[in-house]
Amino acid sequence: MRLFLISFLLLQIAAQGQKMTPERLVEIIGQEADTTLAEGNTARFLINQTPLICIYDENANRMRIISPIVEREKLGEEELLNALVANFHSVLDVKYALSDEVIWSVYAHPLRELNDAQIIDAIQQVYAATITFGVSYSSTDLVFPGNSKKKNKPKTDKPLKKI
Repeated sequence: MRLFLISFLLLQIAAQGQKMTPERLVEIIGQEADTTLAEGNTARFLINQTPLICIYDENANRMRIISPIVEREKLGEEELLNALVANFHSVLDVKYALSDEVIWSVYAHPLRELNDAQIIDAIQQVYAATITFGVSYSSTDLVFPGNSKKKNKPKTDKPLKKI
């Protein structure tokens, strides 16, 4: 019993020492991005000329990585419906969302509970969801099966950078 208690306490101490900090978050973004500008609680960065933004709040323990896709007025009903279907089947941890009349790809997560690999994966998924909007509407190669009316368009020439 004593060994179990000691092991449990050591694991708790180790877990507390691994909490994500804003400084580490910005450092990881800088390693993954082509360019990065960090100001206050925001990091703006580019991947293959695609703009992404990370906004975090330590007090609220929240973090978002977002990327603008297109103005709402430029979309038809079919594209919006395809985005909703994709939110269920193919954009996984990222979601398409509407804010200030702009469609965004969005990843949100508690800040402290993140690890390095999750941040890298989030950046990759937000980037992929952004560049595949209107085409395959996907953030990874994984797609959850189901009854879907989403129609894939032919892929564009825009390359997907492996990051």
